[in-house]
Amino acid sequence: MSTVREINLVLPEIEVYLASSSIDGQLVLNLRSTLVNPVVKVELVGRGFLRWIEEDNPELDYNNSMVYTNQAVYVSKDQTFHIEDIWLDSGVHTFDFHFSFPPSIPSTFTSKIGCISYFFQGTCCSHQIQQELTMLCLSAHLLHAGLSGVNARKDVVYFCCFSHGSVILRISLEKGIFCPGETIVLMTDIANRTCKYIRKVVFDVHCIVLYRGFSSRGEQHYLEDQSKVTRLEFQTDTAPFEAMRVTGALVLPKPMPVTSTLMENKIMAFRYELVGTSDLSCTTSTIMGRVPITIAATSEHFSDGCAPVHGKTAPRRAHPQ
Repeated sequence: MSTVREINLVLPEIEVYLASSSIDGQLVLNLRSTLVNPVVKVELVGRGFLRWIEEDNPELDYNNSMVYTNQAVYVSKDQTFHIEDIWLDSGVHTFDFHFSFPPSIPSTFTSKIGCISYFFQGTCCSHQIQQELTMLCLSAHLLHAGLSGVNARKDVVYFCCFSHGSVILRISLEKGIFCPGETIVLMTDIANRTCKYIRKVVFDVHCIVLYRGFSSRGEQHYLEDQSKVTRLEFQTDTAPFEAMRVTGALVLPKPMPVTSTLMENKIMAFRYELVGTSDLSCTTSTIMGRVPITIAATSEHFSDGCAPVHGKTAPRRAHPQ
């Protein structure tokens, strides 16, 4: 039977941890009997990894694929506890620890291609307990960004009734920089210069990730992938040869990577776009407008309403077999 009955990691129950912040926690050991000369430590680890496969020519009869990978370590700290008298009696023992997060680390992120993750790990006599963290990168400062917007025009031809026309979509934002958890307020003007109704306009915030990987031969390669962060649909029903203005709001999730570069994150970069689209009736045409936006955050944002949720201290347990 194992001497170690239970290992607990006790950390503040925080939804999102901020870069440059500090954390105080406890490692709690519950021993069945006396443990001689134990090694008890806690580690803070943050790392990134990515992997994807590309085929040189999918039309070939034989499979000639290439695997690209990359990895990075963003933080690696540990604290080994001093044990007086080189043994621990049976019962419960508590060890306090303190860590500070580096200022320039990327936000937590997970996709089918790669991930950036952070966790604490407590160890005693080959028994371990891990607790994952959600990290948010902070920007050194934010520049003021004024109005942002885009105009999109689509000319269409209706062969069914031998007519033609155009649709103009204008998307306007009050600003171009937002913090995670903030609400994007958008105003859209639709000018319908066709003989058909404009039934619906859809708005999506796209997260566009640029990955940098290396082959087994050391060849560098890039892959761009995108996903939808949040969506809003408007039933506009804009009549033929009429104009309409609609206003809506999209709420950004709190745990999300901020806009960044490969120089900052080493293996992947993030940028964002607000995309408005509308499928035009009786045609195969779609009108689309793209507005680049920046996701960024400073500690001041989180004291002004974008703050993570703080709660009570919560333990995590590991039961040795």
